[in-house]
Amino acid sequence: MKISPSILSADFCRLGADCRLVLDAGAQMLHYDVMDGHFVPNISFGVPVLKSLHQGLPEAFYDVHLMIDHPLDYAEPFAKAGATLLNFHLETKDDIQATLDKIRALGCKTGLTIKPGTPAEALSPWLDQLDLVLVMSVEPGFGGQKFQPQALEKLRWLRAEREKRGLDFMLEVDGGVDSATAPACVEAGADVLVAGSAIFGAADPAAAVRALAAL
Repeated sequence: MKISPSILSADFCRLGADCRLVLDAGAQMLHYDVMDGHFVPNISFGVPVLKSLHQGLPEAFYDVHLMIDHPLDYAEPFAKAGATLLNFHLETKDDIQATLDKIRALGCKTGLTIKPGTPAEALSPWLDQLDLVLVMSVEPGFGGQKFQPQALEKLRWLRAEREKRGLDFMLEVDGGVDSATAPACVEAGADVLVAGSAIFGAADPAAAVRALAAL
């Protein structure tokens, strides 16, 4: 089980320190949500912030989630800034295969995400090219939303498909993940838990990381 704290919920005044805190507590990744104000109705942070974080924490695994219309255009800048894995949406406007090819050519791991309204089966043509699949359990764009349980069936289907086809992609879930919802996600097949407010909104973020990992 891997924990990928969503830094969208961190204190931006002490972003580097918050990232160091959760990594020292045992988090294996940092989930970096990029929003363009078009694909989702919000704007977060971009290439310069990732570059700065990577300079301060070069050893971290940067799980970069591109919630943007045109990931093909931005794959290279984020790769150069320090992304370890570039994960974009199946619902994007860009060509899926071309974007995957570009990400691999840049030396990054590949990921695809689906929104709550997209069936898991829609990912089938690309599963053998992926290092990670992310199932959104809320509508992307804002933190602090309530977990949508239909994500569990998607996790189960993806786990079964992975086993049937002998694949080894990581299975990630993001949205409303906390100590109450995480056990069901793990039971359904999630390997990576993305949590934002459940970690950075806790009185002791490090203890929150350790509690999720213990599940």
